[in-house]
Amino acid sequence: MNSNLIETSAEHQQIYDSVAKITRAYGHAAFAKAGRRGEEARELWQNLAEAGYLGISVPEEYGGSGQGVEELAIVLEATAAQGCPMTSFVVLPIIVFVLSKHATEAQKREILPAIATGEKRLAFAITEPDAGTNTHNLKTNAVRTANGGWRLSGSKYYITEAEVADALLVVARTGVDEATGRGKLSLFLVPKHLKGVTLQNLPTELIVPERQASVFFDDVELPADALIGAEGEGLRNVFAGLNPERIAVAALCNGLTTYALTKACEYAKVRKVWKTPIGAHQAVAHPLAEAYARLQLSKMATQRAAQLYDAGRDAGDASNIAKLTASDTAVFALDRAIQTHGGNGFSQEFGLGDLWFVARVQQTAPVSREMVLNHIAQHNLGLPRSY
Repeated sequence: MNSNLIETSAEHQQIYDSVAKITRAYGHAAFAKAGRRGEEARELWQNLAEAGYLGISVPEEYGGSGQGVEELAIVLEATAAQGCPMTSFVVLPIIVFVLSKHATEAQKREILPAIATGEKRLAFAITEPDAGTNTHNLKTNAVRTANGGWRLSGSKYYITEAEVADALLVVARTGVDEATGRGKLSLFLVPKHLKGVTLQNLPTELIVPERQASVFFDDVELPADALIGAEGEGLRNVFAGLNPERIAVAALCNGLTTYALTKACEYAKVRKVWKTPIGAHQAVAHPLAEAYARLQLSKMATQRAAQLYDAGRDAGDASNIAKLTASDTAVFALDRAIQTHGGNGFSQEFGLGDLWFVARVQQTAPVSREMVLNHIAQHNLGLPRSY
């Protein structure tokens, strides 16, 4: 299902094929089974770690492959194209790129090699019940203690993989900007075992191995070196990972679209009504053809966004557009694939219905399509700010 619209090097094709082979051996059925049981896809995660793909964007001096966002996006697309969308991979760009750019040398050597091998997992904790996109409303705070450390208090909401993470990368208020009245935000590495850290599972309708949780910090004592980067620069530091995160979401969605189209086309070729394959009917064929065309455009936008970021150029617009178009296309493609299968589209045997929800949530998280459109309207079209 390739197109000559997309430039793919031999090295990138090798990464894609290798990841696809590993993921295919695990399979969508096992992935969905783990999700329904509330279990991790541990075998798949470990196999990807052993092949070096967890550390694909970790710098070489810290045990990784030293590749960029473009290569990480290929890994995400390849897993999702086999029906195993690893949403935990979406968090990796934030963790890896923020630590690579802003952590101390000691912090990097402690954490990054363990991430590359899969030995250590981190969750990213920024959202709160009253603060999603609007980070200026964050209430979780950290204050200096007499011994030079920090005391962390507050809560975080909808934190992916918090239950299996060894530590959390937490954004907290550490002061107030006198000029604007807004909170100064800082970034902290918080081991989950510390006294005062508690978790509460957040049940969702998503059938995926990754879980969501609320995390509570009750006067958690942190050492001075828990701070990542400079005090008050947390939000700026986090931005180092936000564009890669959106590119990662786009890649995952491109993989889901590929999976949906593959399943739909295979079915439309063999399912016959009155001796004619249903794929011969335009009402079936045209929506799938439209999804394919939209997929190629989404893949081009995703690739371009990744290349801009890896080149050190402004990737904001491209990342937003890639995320917007890829998530919309994935929802459309899965809807059409389900419709192509008729009643079978809702059967667990055909492996489509559960993935529609996975695609749908990408239109809302980590940034909603409405906020992306707000940004495009203001910054690309010059329209008045709407929020």
